[in-house]
Amino acid sequence: MGTGLGHYIPLVAYLGFWVMCVLSLTGRPLLGLYYSMPFMPYRVMRDRFEWPLGTNMMTILIVCVILGALIKGKKLPKSSLYLLWLVFGVYLYFSLWIGTALSNAPAPLWLSDPNFVTWKDYMMLPLVFIAASLVIEDRKAVRNIVILTAISVFLVDKASIADSMSRSWASFDENKRDGGPLALQSNELAAFLAQFGMFFWGFGQFMKRKKVKLAFYGMTAITLFATMYTFSRGAYLAVLFSVFVLGLVKDRKLLVIFGLFLFTWQAVVPDAVRERVSMTQSSNGVLEASAQERVNLWQQSEEMFFSSPIVGRGYATFQFGQHVDNLKDTHNWYVKVLVETGIVGGLIVLVLLGNMVGAGVRLYKAATDPLYKSLALGYITMLASCLVANCFGDRWTYLEINGILWVLTGATVRAYELTVTAAEAEQPADSRMPVPAHLAWR
Repeated sequence: MGTGLGHYIPLVAYLGFWVMCVLSLTGRPLLGLYYSMPFMPYRVMRDRFEWPLGTNMMTILIVCVILGALIKGKKLPKSSLYLLWLVFGVYLYFSLWIGTALSNAPAPLWLSDPNFVTWKDYMMLPLVFIAASLVIEDRKAVRNIVILTAISVFLVDKASIADSMSRSWASFDENKRDGGPLALQSNELAAFLAQFGMFFWGFGQFMKRKKVKLAFYGMTAITLFATMYTFSRGAYLAVLFSVFVLGLVKDRKLLVIFGLFLFTWQAVVPDAVRERVSMTQSSNGVLEASAQERVNLWQQSEEMFFSSPIVGRGYATFQFGQHVDNLKDTHNWYVKVLVETGIVGGLIVLVLLGNMVGAGVRLYKAATDPLYKSLALGYITMLASCLVANCFGDRWTYLEINGILWVLTGATVRAYELTVTAAEAEQPADSRMPVPAHLAWR
C-alpha cells in the first residue's frame, strides 16, 4: 500500500493470536475461532511468524478455543463424526508404529520425527472440527462463519489472481504455476479454490435477498476464475462433477448447460487452458509425461498394497520409500490410504466420508431456514469437489486446504441440531405428549 507498514503485519498478526488465546480461555472462544479462519489457508503469513512458538500458533489457538469452550460448559451437537475421528486418529498413530515395525519409517516419538509431525498436522483437522462444533451455537454464529469463509477465500483469490495476471499466458508454461498463499503446490491451491468456488455457488441458490445472492455468485465467479488459471486438470474435473451434482440436487437447467459446455469448451476457455487439458494425451493416444508418471506410480502402489493389504505399510511411510521418479506421494489420496493403512484404514475413511455427506443431506432435507438450506447445499457441492480432487493427489490432510471445510462441517452439524430443536418447539403441546398405552389402540 506504500505506507511502509507491511513489514509489521506478521508481528501484529502473531500478537493477535496471543490476544485471542487469552480471550478464548477467559470466556470468548468464538472470537478465537473467528480470528483463526483467515489464517488457516494463508500459510504464507503464518510462516512469517518468526517469534517464540510462531510455527505452532494455530495449534495453540485451536486448543485454547476448545479449552475455553469446555470451561464455559459448552456441549457438542450430536454427531458420529467425533467418534469416527477418535477411532481414526488412534488407528493412524498405531499405524505409525506398524511402519516402524516393518522398517519403513523411524519411531514416531517427537517433533524431530517426520512421520510423527505428519500425524500431528493431520490431527489439526478434527481439532478444528471439535472447536467449531463447540462454539458455533446459534444462527448468528453460522452466518458469521459463512461471511468469514467468504473473506478468507477472497484473500486467497486476490493473491492468486494477482500472481496469475502478472504472467503472460499466451501459451501454457508449467514453470509459471505457483502455490500462492497456501505455500503448497499449484494443484493443492487449485483444489482449495475449486471446492470453495462450488461452496459459494451452492450457497447462493437459496438466498432470498438479491444483493446477497449476487454477492455469493460474484464470489463463485472470482474463485472459479482463479481456479482456471491454476491449470489443474484435477480441479477442472472436480468443478465439473460438482456442477453436475448441483444440477441433480437443485437446478436441472445446469445439466443442460453442463452438456453444452462439454461440447463447446474448447471455444470458450483461454488458449493456455485448452493446451493444458489437451496435453493429457498426444495425437496418437500416448499419455504425456506427468499423466504416464501417475499411472506408473499407481501400478507400483498396487504392488505395495498387496504386500500388506489388511493394515498397510504404516501411516506416513510412503514419503520414505523409493518410487517412480523419486515421488513422495501416490498422487491419489485414496490409493495412499490403502497403501499406508490398508483395508482397515480404507473402511474407516469410507465411513467418515459417508457420514460427512450424510450430515449435509440431513440438513438439506430438514432445513426450512434459507441460511441453513444454503449452507447444506453449499456443503454438499463443496464435498463433491473435494472427493474428486483427492483422486489426483492428497488434498485432504492439509489444514491449508480443508481447515475451513471442517469449520463448515461443525456449522452444518450445529445447524441441523438447531433445525430439529426449532421444529420440535413448534409442535403443538398435545402432539408431544406420550399417549397412554391403554389408549394407543384407539
